[in-house]
Amino acid sequence: MTDEMRMRYLSRPAPGAKVILDTDTYNEIDDQFALSYLVKLDKFDILGFTAAPFHNDRSSSPEDGMVKSYDEIKKLLAFLGAEYPVFEGSRTYLPDEKTPVDSPAARFIRDAALSMPEGEPLYVAAIGAITNVASAILLDPRVAEKMTLVWLGGNDLDWPDNREFNLFQDVPAARVVLGSGMPVVLLPCMGVVSSFISTRYELEHFLLGKNPLADYLCRNTVEYTEKRSNLLCWGKQIWDVTAVGWLADPGFMHTKLVPAPIPEPDGHWAFDRSRPLIRVATYIDRDRLFADLVEKITGESLRKA
Repeated sequence: MTDEMRMRYLSRPAPGAKVILDTDTYNEIDDQFALSYLVKLDKFDILGFTAAPFHNDRSSSPEDGMVKSYDEIKKLLAFLGAEYPVFEGSRTYLPDEKTPVDSPAARFIRDAALSMPEGEPLYVAAIGAITNVASAILLDPRVAEKMTLVWLGGNDLDWPDNREFNLFQDVPAARVVLGSGMPVVLLPCMGVVSSFISTRYELEHFLLGKNPLADYLCRNTVEYTEKRSNLLCWGKQIWDVTAVGWLADPGFMHTKLVPAPIPEPDGHWAFDRSRPLIRVATYIDRDRLFADLVEKITGESLRKA
């Protein structure tokens, strides 16, 4: 890939660009916002949604997490009154950096990327473990030159550790993707995206009673967070919205170009200045992005008259 093409692939997607959302939707509450925002943008040609594996206290295994996420995608699309293809993803994480986990999702991403016209990237916004995308690359390495990945994964490059949930579930997959030469827009969690936060009172004020989707997003967030916080003054990150936010308008955040970092199994980043450049977010304009999110979900303006 030429430097000129890489910079074009790392630039703002044009309206009508082809997009896939790869999501561990049931993992917590933020994927639901991101999926809804993408559909409500009505700006891109959404090819479909792929379910990513996850394993935490909301699933009994990566496979169970993926299946629950598949069902949650369907539930949200019903709220949205939207019909798109939805594909089950990987049932395990990568066993190593050479072996793909074949799945309908990995094949769908591979085929969509390879079908793109020369010089026109497929955009994949990934907001979970990156197993499906890594598997697509391992199934056919040409995928790395046919798409732009927007991934919420890892922590800030200067953060003391890199044991972030999305990345650390499948370190081999992260190493495959970031070592493939693929144009990547990386949204680090702690230290960057951790600033994209809201509160119970804000969510209830702007969402509750607006429409069934807004009610679900609000109540789902409040219920989830109330169970996990012993404080009345909690704030909750809505992390995954930022990946769709970059697609919607890169002006919602500041970024810089850096050589693709290397995720190490010990939970740290390593660096090699000879690696291809990727774009890394360094700052989120929380208020502008949150206002756009609420406006798209409710249809009501948050701008002063």
